[in-house]
Amino acid sequence: MPITIFSHPSCYYHENGVDHPECPERLSAINDQLIRSGMEYVVMQRDASPATKEALYLAHGKLYVDELFAKAPREGHIWLDPDTVMGPKSLNAALHAAGSGINAVDQVMAGTNEQAFCAVRPPGHHATREQAMGFCLLNNIAIAAEHALNQYQLSRIAIVDFDVHHGNGTEDIFQHEPRVLFCSSFEHPLYPYTGAETNNEHIINLPLAGGCRGTAWREQVKQHWLPAIDRFAPQLILISAGFDGHAEDEMAHFMLREEDYQWIATELKQLADKHCQGRIVAMLEGGYALSALGRSVVAFLKGLL
Repeated sequence: MPITIFSHPSCYYHENGVDHPECPERLSAINDQLIRSGMEYVVMQRDASPATKEALYLAHGKLYVDELFAKAPREGHIWLDPDTVMGPKSLNAALHAAGSGINAVDQVMAGTNEQAFCAVRPPGHHATREQAMGFCLLNNIAIAAEHALNQYQLSRIAIVDFDVHHGNGTEDIFQHEPRVLFCSSFEHPLYPYTGAETNNEHIINLPLAGGCRGTAWREQVKQHWLPAIDRFAPQLILISAGFDGHAEDEMAHFMLREEDYQWIATELKQLADKHCQGRIVAMLEGGYALSALGRSVVAFLKGLL
């Protein structure tokens, strides 16, 4: 079955300023590479709908969500933290990014397509229950997971986060939720400087040194993640797909390549086929070297296929 890619034009209009790495061109680079590779013929593309406040309240505090709406500027920009900016069109983009995950969960749970990929921005995995940070306004993957838990009464969801930065926001939201197995690999020490000391049965963090190559990263994943996911037998697999661990990406110091992203997609697809009828939803997180980002996303999608 084809993969559905959810996105929305509003995601292009969230602006972080000149020369900011989290730029609209990231989505263009993905689309260009889909066309260049011929993958556009084996994927379905759909527009996302915006998430409702009620959906956001499941993952974020009501006060935080309401303040985010109240702060949204009509002109100019405001800074929510030293790295996270909000302009006149940012909230609409963030709502569609969060809504894409909800749409994708609904689709895979209905059996329309087994896998979905959300090519959206702003990213989400650094946003905690009560705080925007690290380019993230809303935690897209957490909102998708909460929707799946509540709408479909699932009891076991695995979230896999291979962004080069620790998914601290997702960990914060699910630290006391044993229905969610959270697996995050990241360079350490590196922003947001969390995760290395986590001691939690349903959170499996892999803090790895800068310079980590694909062989070492794969070995850690095979040793720590894959057996745990297999034992957990998830009813749905969600993926925070950050591609900033690529060797060409200057945001960090990992040395991963396209084939590593294809490999992890294949491994997770096998587990999804075994435990949850192939149901996978992946959400774009980081990835700032534009050519490498486009190539990596295509390789990842090929792995899912």
